Amino acid sequence: MELIDSHAHLEFPQFDEDRQAVLDRARSAGVVGIAAIGSGSGPAQLEAALPFAEAHDWIWATIGIHPHEAVEATEEHFARLAGLARHPKVIAWGEIGLDYHYDHSPRDVQKRVFSRQLEMAREARLPVILHCREAWDGTLEIFEREWARTGLGGIFHCFTGTLEHARRGLDMGFMISFAGNLTYPKSESLRQVARELPADRLLIETDSPFLPPQGHRGKRNEPAFVLEVAKTLANVRDLTAEDIGAITAANFRRFFRLEAPPIGRPAMEGTSSLS
Repeated sequence: MELIDSHAHLEFPQFDEDRQAVLDRARSAGVVGIAAIGSGSGPAQLEAALPFAEAHDWIWATIGIHPHEAVEATEEHFARLAGLARHPKVIAWGEIGLDYHYDHSPRDVQKRVFSRQLEMAREARLPVILHCREAWDGTLEIFEREWARTGLGGIFHCFTGTLEHARRGLDMGFMISFAGNLTYPKSESLRQVARELPADRLLIETDSPFLPPQGHRGKRNEPAFVLEVAKTLANVRDLTAEDIGAITAANFRRFFRLEAPPIGRPAMEGTSSLS
């Protein structure tokens, strides 16, 4: 079994008491890679994912300002992001986007910070990790106007849109990532979308510590549970979980131009404690 969790927030306080055990359980479950999302709890923690990426060769980092905290962004934060974008373990810019469900930041501010980060990601030649909630039309319009021509694409993280939304993303070079909500009984429409998408554009994730899959709801999510997403996606597409793990891991590596570990070499190294 080979699994890559394409989206996890390893720095969140929910992991403070047993973070190393969480990583060990991920390894035991077959997780050979994690994209640690670096938006943290706000612009004051722009480097949040880097300690994990620096300590483990099977973990990569992203950077960015989440739409929830867009109102907190300053020129100093943008300057810091520009520097972090040059770090060799930073593979993407995000998660960024629009969230019209919670509206923690005013919508005009969200749009402005989103566009500013797209411009910076373009300059850094980094793909983007999208957060979108109840804002698909506006988000896609911004992407089609300001991003599509870059050819950099990105990931629609924790996808919740329609098949048409997904297809518009595919046309712009995006990967589509499914999370624990794919496993929920009421998510049949999402599973129908997952059934229709091309296999070479699929990814899986946990969004840990959020969105635990069915069977773990009400508890903290963690990267090991990406296996449950793989099982559900496998059932949807008449494959095995091992098939889905191999397909999505290969997709992740291909998209980010990452090499698979040589045969006979451990897929994951680095076990320094990050408690």
